Amino acid sequence: MYSDLTAAVHDGFPRALAELDELVRIPSVSAPGFDPGEVRRAAERITELLDESGFSGIRLLEIEGAHPAVYAEIPAPDGAPTVLLYAHYDVQPPGPDEEWETTPFDPIERDGRLLGRGTADDKCGVVMHLAAIRAFGGDVPVGVKIFMEGEEEIGSANLGAFLQQHKDLLEADVIVIGDAANWGVGTPALTTSLRGLVDCTIEVRTLESAVHSGMFGGAIPDAITAMSRVIASLHDDDGSVAVAGLVDSATSDLDLSEAELREQAGTVDGLHLLGEGSLTTRLWFKPAIAVLAIDAPPLSQAINQLVPVARAKVSMRIAPGQDPATARDALVAHLEAAVPWGAEITVTPGAHGEAFALDTTNDASVIFKEAFRIAYGNDTVEMGVGGSIPFVAAFEEAYPEASILLTGVMDPTSQIHGPNESQSIADLEHGILGEAIALRMLAE
Repeated sequence: MYSDLTAAVHDGFPRALAELDELVRIPSVSAPGFDPGEVRRAAERITELLDESGFSGIRLLEIEGAHPAVYAEIPAPDGAPTVLLYAHYDVQPPGPDEEWETTPFDPIERDGRLLGRGTADDKCGVVMHLAAIRAFGGDVPVGVKIFMEGEEEIGSANLGAFLQQHKDLLEADVIVIGDAANWGVGTPALTTSLRGLVDCTIEVRTLESAVHSGMFGGAIPDAITAMSRVIASLHDDDGSVAVAGLVDSATSDLDLSEAELREQAGTVDGLHLLGEGSLTTRLWFKPAIAVLAIDAPPLSQAINQLVPVARAKVSMRIAPGQDPATARDALVAHLEAAVPWGAEITVTPGAHGEAFALDTTNDASVIFKEAFRIAYGNDTVEMGVGGSIPFVAAFEEAYPEASILLTGVMDPTSQIHGPNESQSIADLEHGILGEAIALRMLAE
């Protein structure tokens, strides 16, 4: 029934892979301090690829101070639904070159994978959407709108403004967000839940300025030690989050073995895992807290003094069903109560994002699960993700009647955001075919 699409995707796949290679070579890092011209160059190249793929209405959507978004469309045949296909073309900073097997923006193929920054997160999503549409040879059975963002890796700060300014332009019956992962290589998945995010910075001060550690040590605490006690208070002895009043939301029939998790994360030998309950429950449906950075004198500048002030950034993932404002207040209250010895603490709230649970009983979700099953030859699983994609809530708020799906072709070994990021080449082809089949099934 889908042999024509299977053949078209297979025949067109060398082009798709070449386009992914080309896009990865554009260092479209959206973070401050990197050349914004490279982000725009990637956006402009995508508009050219869209033109070559049969789209119309191609344009860059601009908001002052923002990286551009890319838009294109194919009008719907009479009576057919319209599908909005989302991906993002900006990427994370590469990190040190010496940690990569290749230079980050000079991709190479190795062991059935393409290595390079953005191969999986999320230029594969860009290529997946383009190639799926091309498989129809100009006779696309549904309406298609493309929205490719250039700021996802810096928090999608302007996405709400884009959706507000272009609400009618982007309206669709089904929204497919191609920025998620499969359960494993060869096993397709729909992502059905995401944790939310709350973060803050803390400053602990014990002195007006540094003093001699020999003359005053033993009676006066230094700020780093005081802050360490605050940070240590965030977890119980077994590593469970110790902040009171947070939600645990669900459990999952899926689970990982400890060996699988340790391999995926690359843990050191003998490391104890945190918390209790199944591993997927801990990763998807319980809160988690991590210290992302500490401001204090580096070792190279250490002298015999009591450090007067130290700062840290604390990030907390929150479970679906948890209100971010309530979680933020609970975290702030805990930190303020935990500071020892009468030291001063200042907590400054930072970013926050909603947790999310997606409905998978709608027709679009059922169709995509079946389409991926056909394309991959394996049943499609429903899985949670421990990370956060705050913009999902923005789409739901803007288009409450639309069916929203989270799909993608990266996998737990893709090492997104880290060195040697990579994408399974076989899964990219499977994902393209799955999306093409799903679009035909939506029309039928």
